[in-house]
Amino acid sequence: MNNLSRIDLNLLLTLHVLLQERHISRAAARLHKSQPAVSHALARLRELFDDPLLVREGNTLRPSAKAQALQQPLQQALAGLQQVVMPEPFTPAHSRRHFRLAMSDYTATLLLPALLRRLREHAPHITLGISQGSREAMLAAVADGQTDLALGVFPQPPAQVQHEPLFEERFVSVADAASLPPGGTLSLQAWLTRPHVAVAMRPGMEGEIERALQQRHLRRRIAVSLPHWRVAAELLPGTEFILTIARRSLPPETQTPGLRRFEPPLPIPPFVFGQIWHPRNAHDPALCWLRAQIADILGNF
Repeated sequence: MNNLSRIDLNLLLTLHVLLQERHISRAAARLHKSQPAVSHALARLRELFDDPLLVREGNTLRPSAKAQALQQPLQQALAGLQQVVMPEPFTPAHSRRHFRLAMSDYTATLLLPALLRRLREHAPHITLGISQGSREAMLAAVADGQTDLALGVFPQPPAQVQHEPLFEERFVSVADAASLPPGGTLSLQAWLTRPHVAVAMRPGMEGEIERALQQRHLRRRIAVSLPHWRVAAELLPGTEFILTIARRSLPPETQTPGLRRFEPPLPIPPFVFGQIWHPRNAHDPALCWLRAQIADILGNF
């Protein structure tokens, strides 16, 4: 307890934000301090812990092993202190929380317009920071405290995160209507022969479609691989490309009159879309409220 008297709790708050942002200027903005003040606080923290804590690596700060070990207990300690000094219940209309969400552009298209309208109406001071990453990157970000909530497809979420299913999604194939036979569909052989547009965070990543093909010892010919769900359909007009994609990611049919949607010529299992968070945040009233808003919005699609 005597050692605690030497510690400025503001330093611990600064360390907490620095470990989240990994950037001096962004941390300063969140703390409403100047960059020199945050740099000075980091120097004091390095002296206090006898460790570099955060080392510059390009445009970011990389946490040391000690800093990584401190991150979770520090977050839990600050959360406990928050409850001690500010135990009042969460009120959306007055909250100034900042939430870090991870999602693809597929999710952003489905969720963000409605969510932001709802926040402006019911919680106008809440802010969001959106990042994008692979399934593995989102799981890791939630586990290490870099992300409050991630949305996507998590077939077997690990035990260190909690998962809520939101809806079931199915795949549909799409092509330029002029490139299809009169019936508007393709046989499996014709579908495999055509060049395909594939949506993946990185070229070569295995997804639900590739797994369905592998189970039948089949391969499709991928002409273009890109990480952007929404733009993928815009590559189809005037080509023989086939796009097989989550049904909800496509614009309304009235906006794509030249495209034809049809069932893929092989069974592709639907996938469950959900949201994940770390158990340490399971009872955070603000995050519980945000999760409920997201579940309500996406449950109506």
